[in-house]
Amino acid sequence: MASIIPLLTEFEKQSISERQPLPEKYLGLSDAEMEVRIAAARRALGSRLVILGHHYQRDEVIRFADYTGDSFRLARQIASRPEADYIVFCGVHFMAESADVLCAPHQKVILPDLAAGCSMADMAAPEQLETCWEELAQMGLAPRESSGTSAVVPVTYINSAASIKAFVGERGGTVCTSSNAAATLRWAFERGERILFLPDQHLGRNTAYKMGIPLDQMVVWDPDEICGGLDPDQVRAAKMILWKGHCSVHTRFTARQIEGVRQQHPGVRVIVHPEVPWDVVQAADDSGSTEYIIKTVSNSPEGSVWAVGTEVHLVNRLAQQLAPGRTVLSLDQFGCLCSTMFRVSPNHLLWILEELLESRVHNQVTVSADQKHWNRVALDRMLSIT
Repeated sequence: MASIIPLLTEFEKQSISERQPLPEKYLGLSDAEMEVRIAAARRALGSRLVILGHHYQRDEVIRFADYTGDSFRLARQIASRPEADYIVFCGVHFMAESADVLCAPHQKVILPDLAAGCSMADMAAPEQLETCWEELAQMGLAPRESSGTSAVVPVTYINSAASIKAFVGERGGTVCTSSNAAATLRWAFERGERILFLPDQHLGRNTAYKMGIPLDQMVVWDPDEICGGLDPDQVRAAKMILWKGHCSVHTRFTARQIEGVRQQHPGVRVIVHPEVPWDVVQAADDSGSTEYIIKTVSNSPEGSVWAVGTEVHLVNRLAQQLAPGRTVLSLDQFGCLCSTMFRVSPNHLLWILEELLESRVHNQVTVSADQKHWNRVALDRMLSIT
């Protein structure tokens, strides 16, 4: 075990002692047997169960989802099934936390494998954010209650822990997803002079730049450095204070890959997720959220050739199911796999559902009562922004 722990995210390290091991009888099952048994369990549970599946899930899991989508779309679906007792979220931990905040009191949110965390979410710890906020205040950027505006409005990407969302919600900020990031920044700038955006610097930078904010009005706050590694004048001159965090999947994409795919496939269109680095977005033809990528590629003329810079399961699904008549390639020839999403297996899903048939609940994800209120405030603000 000691040799494995350093490879895990912070959430995985914390949850490893709580993680329910998969019973031996659920190992080594054939895909066909699992498919039959999962379908049977779903039928037996009926309306008491709803399964949410993120686009990055493997096909063997997402085929059983009642609703599929990115984080924003799935968050909106929580309220659509008030009769369900169990929400099985085939995604990662921060998504299940948000579902627990948004669901009804009687509903239980279940993550099939508790080790499905998010390395990006782990890059922003609550104590680091508290220190950052204090240091910003020392720079003269404390909230200005009397004027009705703030020197800094905090905005956190939904890929963050419940503790971060609660902190942001309590201080007048909100949550965003890649689908509504631009609208969220507009909302925040109506309420303050600058934005503290965390934990993904690339989504913040790409979104702000697309809105017309120049790069020299953005700074990167390193939580491991005193005052973020910045001097007060740098911070005061900035419109965007970007937390030093990133997605380990999307930062694998490079401008050189785009150059290579254009040489191999003349006329190819390149579309990337805004979690990629800034120069990759500039080299691509288009960028947008997972839902935007699906819509753009699927609605393109038949015969179109696309290179897509996002997680490989979605790229493969576009190529095989969602965009018939188009050629869809991964921008990375080796494919970019979200390894934590991949932890949710059909074996785990089968085990969870068959245990629910016996009224045994495993891997329930709950947000503490002291954090739930401000999480709800932040998430409700997100859902209200259009």
